[in-house]
Amino acid sequence: MSSNVLKPGPRNLITDIAGISVGNATDEKVQTGVTVLRCAHSFVAAVDVRGGAPGTRETDVLASENLVGRADAIVLTGGSVFGLAAADGAASALSVDGVGLKLSDKGPAIPIVPAAVLHDLGNDGDKEWGEAPPYRALGTKAARNASAEFDLGATGAGRGAMAGVEKGGLGSASLVLEGGVVVGALVAANPVGSVYMADGETFHAWAYEIGGEFGGKNPPTLHELPEPFPDYSRLHFRAQAGANTTIAVIATNADLTNVETKRVAMMAHDGIARAVRPAHTAFDGDIVFAVATAEKELPADPQPMRHGLVARIGAAASDCLTRAIARAVYEANR
Repeated sequence: MSSNVLKPGPRNLITDIAGISVGNATDEKVQTGVTVLRCAHSFVAAVDVRGGAPGTRETDVLASENLVGRADAIVLTGGSVFGLAAADGAASALSVDGVGLKLSDKGPAIPIVPAAVLHDLGNDGDKEWGEAPPYRALGTKAARNASAEFDLGATGAGRGAMAGVEKGGLGSASLVLEGGVVVGALVAANPVGSVYMADGETFHAWAYEIGGEFGGKNPPTLHELPEPFPDYSRLHFRAQAGANTTIAVIATNADLTNVETKRVAMMAHDGIARAVRPAHTAFDGDIVFAVATAEKELPADPQPMRHGLVARIGAAASDCLTRAIARAVYEANR
């Protein structure tokens, strides 16, 4: 691959990758929501969990040593432990559509729908839902809403999110690499750390911005290393383990194996560290999923070349996630 300047896809969304669609469902009364990424068919998938208190569903099934290693959809949701029910709703919707494993002539299709949750239970929304949390219904609705176009900011899984002391949100970004390989990121940004520099206006991600996608604010001149716990993080105000997280999906149209897809997910975590300061604290439950649609074939040999191309995709995924986090907060606070 050459050193040409890279550009986003036509939408600058993860849906620039053919076969990927995204749907949001938001409950304004509860101030929460669900985002579902749907796959046109079962795509190779992997996950890398770095959080100290993650909330997940069906992540083990994506491990390379296990049977499936693929996903029909991925759910990002608010609601902490209650939000996991969103995957039930999404799975039911997909099964009705005939999506999923058919192990015999009897019984419904069995969709593989991994999920990750963020904690948004402390906002001002009405959480007096008793024995009927809204997340299953929201998961069904988000799965039904999936399309190539979707909103960013305070919507879907990003509705109740916070980024430091500012509103968090839902973000996305894409890059088109040489040879038609496309990489994209989708994120619900709810970190305890700050996405802003000391001026409270410039994103840590400013150097990765393309075309003013999150405001075009250049950084102030810095003559010394800034405070490691920025004023705009929540670490100056409160620190509650497991109450914050950044959950994301990376996608590419390259024909990656399950192991290679896992490597891309691992590399993409660097994008969180670029966009948030501090990142990956004990108070964050950071999770990155990755899917590969296999539309674009990478050379199998020589192996060093293939490994290099996978590293290129992982680096682009990291850059996309950095940009997507800044876009999430920018759009939520406009």
